[in-house]
Parts: sequence; structure tokens; C-alpha cells
Amino acid sequence: MRQVRYGVAMSLDGYIAGPNGEADWIVMDPDIDFGAIFSRFDTLLIGRKTFAEMQAMGGGAGMAPDVRSVVISHTMQQADYPDVTIVNDAEPFVAELKTKPGKDIWLFGGGALFHSLLGVGLVDAIDVAVIPVLLGGGIPLLPTPAPRTTLALRSHRVYEKSGIVGLEYDVMDSRLL
Repeated sequence: MRQVRYGVAMSLDGYIAGPNGEADWIVMDPDIDFGAIFSRFDTLLIGRKTFAEMQAMGGGAGMAPDVRSVVISHTMQQADYPDVTIVNDAEPFVAELKTKPGKDIWLFGGGALFHSLLGVGLVDAIDVAVIPVLLGGGIPLLPTPAPRTTLALRSHRVYEKSGIVGLEYDVMDSRLL
């Protein structure tokens, strides 16, 4: 079965964006193989606010032509965005998507969407790139209140040139603990 993987950059103090939604603090490391990362996915799940930020920065909604972009929003309408799929009810859509053949699903952003899908047991893994910066405030990795969730470390890597620490965790099924 396909996995929903939350892939995100996070400051050392736990924020995925600055106080005004800024991401200028995210540094790149030449040793990170983005091609290998992107090749694991054929679907992007994007929250409405993250989608709006992507549009404001002049970016498209996807990472490659063969990757399906899905924006989860209660207010957006499909007719207004022909280049992406708009879904108004995430839970049944994502549950069904996980059962279909394909590569893993990248939960790309943002914190509110992660919070809602984690709360209903639809997030299978969390891949965090910890960026060596303290923002002091902003959008947290996981908005509160949130369920306690046990994670199991799958892998880790330190990128010496930038100081980024890449962490991959599996979300444990709390019913089995």
C-alpha cells in the first residue's frame, strides 16, 4: 500500500515557516539528492495556505509533469484551478488514494493539513530536514492540540556542508502499542 509521507523543512525550534509565512531561512545543501527524493512520489498533497504561498512566489503547484498535484481546500473550486486537482474533503480522498497503485504520496504542506491527516491516522511517515536556524516563532510543525504520536526512526543523515539533519520516521499505529 502507498504511504503518505509528510516531507518538510523545520527550524531547530520547531517551525516550518517564519512568523509571516517566510521560508527564506531554508538553506540548500549540494549533497541532498532532490532527484532521488522526488522520484519516490507521484502525488503531491498541498494545503490551501501552502498553495497560496506557492502561487504568490510565482511557482506552479507541482514539481514535475508526471506528478499529480492535489490541493486540499474547503473553499477553493476546481473550475478556478484547471491545472491542479481540488479536493474539499481530505479524509475519504486520501484514504482511497492510499489503496490505489502508485508511488508514495508526498504531504507537502502545510501544518494544518498535516495535523488533520495525522489525527485520523492517514500519515504513515514524517521526513524532516532540520535546518540550523532558530526562528523564535512562526508556523509550528504540528499545531496544537494534537494527538500524542509515537514515531520510529527509519534513517538519519547529517549534511556537513550546511548543518542540515535529515530524519525519517515511521508513524507507529498507536493501537498496536
